[in-house]
Amino acid sequence: MIDLVEAACGRKAERILLPMQPGDVRDTYADISAIQRDLGYAPTTGIDVGVPAFVDWYKAYHRI
Repeated sequence: MIDLVEAACGRKAERILLPMQPGDVRDTYADISAIQRDLGYAPTTGIDVGVPAFVDWYKAYHRI
């Protein structure tokens, strides 16, 4: 995801990689099966499209 944000912003992020910290979650998995079942939700925008779109919106909204 950081690569997508970097590409959308046109600059590299300053990455400071540290060992796992207390409270960090090593692995997470999104599970939308309940919302799909209950509300019929079906995402149509991939992260590769959504992240750049969000960055564009953010820049326009904050005039940066």
